[in-house]
Amino acid sequence: MLSDIHNFTCIHIKNIKVIKLVCVLVLSFFAACGDVANTEPNTLSEKEKNEGWELLFDGRSLSNWHVYNRGNTPSAWIVQGGVLYCDPNSDLKKADLVTDEEFENYELTFDWQLEKAGNSGVFVNVQEQPHIDATYHSGPEYQLLEDSHADFDKPLKRPGCLYTFFPQKNFVKTKTVGKWNHSRIKQINGKTEFYLNGKMTAQVDFNSTTWKKLVSSSAFRDYPAFGKHSKGRIALQDWSRGVSFRNIKIRQL
Repeated sequence: MLSDIHNFTCIHIKNIKVIKLVCVLVLSFFAACGDVANTEPNTLSEKEKNEGWELLFDGRSLSNWHVYNRGNTPSAWIVQGGVLYCDPNSDLKKADLVTDEEFENYELTFDWQLEKAGNSGVFVNVQEQPHIDATYHSGPEYQLLEDSHADFDKPLKRPGCLYTFFPQKNFVKTKTVGKWNHSRIKQINGKTEFYLNGKMTAQVDFNSTTWKKLVSSSAFRDYPAFGKHSKGRIALQDWSRGVSFRNIKIRQL
């Protein structure tokens, strides 16, 4: 009898220890993954804050942005439901948005989606000057394209490309209409990488001789400021179909 009680007690204690161990492991897992599990749009996790990330879009306003060469004037860009949306049906004049700040060495991430057959872009190293008429006259473009767009069959115009210069380094399709794509741009001393949905899609050195030769024989050769800089503003393109952005985050490197 005493032996049975002893055995039962030992088993019970062992079970308690196992349960406690499982609880500790589960709590440790969620503590380690808490930042990853934070899916609230347009917010920064503690991990991101510690790594130096900042929000370029707060989900409520156009703070950090203005209309290229026109300042804080009304445009087709509106904020609705935590999304930065460019309304293609707006009566206001078409205009690209640019960051208030210039950036040189940085990592930029953002979510985006386009309406069916939509087309847009994100420009880097944009020089905002009165004599430069448009963002694309100075800034190379990270192409945004919905897969049903006619240009999807043109390798130099697929989503994630360095527009008209290189085909996708790794083939990537965009997500179905209504779902968010995730993009990343990383630039250090002109060496730049584009990523789409986790895959690298472009790689270039904007300070290299190779890049300068490519520009000199491209459709952008008539724009004196195009591709000449490795520091500038980031721009979002207003185009003929609706484009939406959220979770625009940056950290300087």
